[in-house]
Amino acid sequence: MELTRVAAGRRRLTPSDNARQAESAEVASAIPARAPPVDLDEAPVTRPFLPPLEEFQPYLEQIWKNRWLTNCGPFHEQLEAELAVHLGVDHLALTSNGTTALQMAFQALDLQGEVITTPFTFVATAHALRACNLRPVFVDIDPRTGNLDPAKIEQAITSDTSAILPVHCFGHPCQTNRIAAIAERHSLKVVYDAAQAFGVRRDGESLLRSGDAACVSFHATKVFNTFEGGAVICPDVRTKRRIAQLRNFGFTDTYSVDAIGTNAKMNEVQAAFGLLQLKYVDEAISRRGAIAARYAATLRSLEDIELFEPEAGWQPNHSYFPMLLGERIADQRDALCARLLAAGIHSRPYFWPLVTDHAVYRHVPSAAAELLVARDFARRVLCLPLYPDLAVRHVDNAVSIVAEFCQAETSRPLARAAR
Repeated sequence: MELTRVAAGRRRLTPSDNARQAESAEVASAIPARAPPVDLDEAPVTRPFLPPLEEFQPYLEQIWKNRWLTNCGPFHEQLEAELAVHLGVDHLALTSNGTTALQMAFQALDLQGEVITTPFTFVATAHALRACNLRPVFVDIDPRTGNLDPAKIEQAITSDTSAILPVHCFGHPCQTNRIAAIAERHSLKVVYDAAQAFGVRRDGESLLRSGDAACVSFHATKVFNTFEGGAVICPDVRTKRRIAQLRNFGFTDTYSVDAIGTNAKMNEVQAAFGLLQLKYVDEAISRRGAIAARYAATLRSLEDIELFEPEAGWQPNHSYFPMLLGERIADQRDALCARLLAAGIHSRPYFWPLVTDHAVYRHVPSAAAELLVARDFARRVLCLPLYPDLAVRHVDNAVSIVAEFCQAETSRPLARAAR
């Protein structure tokens, strides 16, 4: 994934642009009517997909019949198996949410000391480290991708470093091969925060197979949700068994405990809901893709708008629609958000502020580093609404507002921020 940088003025559409637009129209026409757009008065930045309620009823009746509500019931076991197949992974352990998934992975891999990670992420990434008495070491991000910069990782490694914790930000793939090579040279573990990367593939292979573990989130805001939930993608059955033990208070059998575990299990209602969601998730992602393509068809040609474009061979999940505002309008981001909101369109500057700017992390030594690229991204990023049943009129209205805002700002003197 790389940014498309647009110079001042409008860019002429290329044959590849026209091909993308044609592909967008083809995808949109292929979207099944089971998740038609819903013309709400306002467009939230995200909205959970819900399958037909009547289709969930049989699952609930089965739960009421067998009275198995939690502790790895039949729906839980079925969801683990079906998700592994769907995601193209060998071993998957369900958890109560994406944050506990990270914590279980850290414990299972027996991490200690320092872990190198990114400041451009949701705070749960760092919180999970601190909850396991690990010390986050923040390094800067790649200006092409927004993900952890491999060139900066090696500079931060010390004798106390035990692992690298990259984040597939917005579901965009990290440079997994380069990170793996660094980890191998220094005998480090790699745990991927893949909270936003459900179903993402590169060259046909699941992105979740990278690293010593990958942790996904099934929160209501994610592409695939179980209300709350998550999972650890494990490299082998031994690690999966360890996760299963840790999520159940550390029990090895009915009466024996040999680890400090917690209650991080997914219940049967959530698992049943996940099984139903799984039937629709590919359709939901296709719909997201069509909406993202509709946004991009115009926005990629606007002055001072930079979009994240997929690299060849990458199959995205369109979990978000992020863009970077150009220097001419970056300091007017709040005004643009207000203009959008006045039209009922909600937007969010994910991920601003940086983790290192929160009071609980300002004392961390690496928080004092310049982190120039991460700060630049946090200052300029903006996400537009994206969810499967987003009404087309909201998409077109958002594009028009952004375009008009850019046009109005072209006469302003360019005041480049200090870097």
